[in-house]
Amino acid sequence: MTVVVEGKTIKRDYHVGGGMFRPARTVHAVKGVSFSVEKGKTLAIVGESGCGKSTLARIITLIDAPTAGELFIDGNKVDIAKDGLSKEMRRKVQIVFQNPYGSLNPRQKIGDILGEPLVINTDVPASERRDRAMAMLKKVGLGPEHYNRYPHMFSGGQRQRIAIARALMLNPSLLVLDEPVSALDLSVQAQVLNLLADLQDEFQLTYVFISHDLSVVRYIADDVMVMYFGEAVEYGSREEVFANPQHSYTKTLFAATPRADVESIKARLARKKAA
Repeated sequence: MTVVVEGKTIKRDYHVGGGMFRPARTVHAVKGVSFSVEKGKTLAIVGESGCGKSTLARIITLIDAPTAGELFIDGNKVDIAKDGLSKEMRRKVQIVFQNPYGSLNPRQKIGDILGEPLVINTDVPASERRDRAMAMLKKVGLGPEHYNRYPHMFSGGQRQRIAIARALMLNPSLLVLDEPVSALDLSVQAQVLNLLADLQDEFQLTYVFISHDLSVVRYIADDVMVMYFGEAVEYGSREEVFANPQHSYTKTLFAATPRADVESIKARLARKKAA
């Protein structure tokens, strides 16, 4: 199977300036993380806030350069600090952010939002850009009547569908999803997750899925990497990690996750009654 993205001992440090009563210091956000994702598969990166998962997502998406380590996309080493970022590489990697409203320009119509990646990265004529945008709207469950509307005229779930459509306009091989459903209602989360699964099957997309919600991860992931204070403390298949977590932090993370099945609710009520 073809490996789409691979990281080898990725590190990312941030230098924080000091003040009158505080010396300058270095924050080690990511500490030597290695991973690989095969074509058509999903790697979920899990951890609490501040663990470094979003920093790693920015490195994979080629927004930030790693301080040390190597990143490979489609087998090619990528070093944006040294070589910059080519249009070809930008087309290969796209990102969907957590906030579907904040990531869309409120002054642009949906058609212009979807066509913008083609304007910046290709020489596709306006008529073809419109046709592609119309086709992509249909792919994500929207219609041609939405083409000339503005982002504020849509619900949160619809806006996230638009953000996904924009990310797919360049036919990327890798999609980084940074908490893409955490701002949505539960019923809408399920719809968006099903859409992502369908799109992955249709286009053989590769996902890096950033989340703190283990129920979402269990549904969508093929492999799971658990991060804690910038380190990957556990890494394996979804079945292995959920069935038999090895690291103490992973066990604590699972234990802290609320369970909503009927038997768990009955057991909790029984304990409360007994107390």
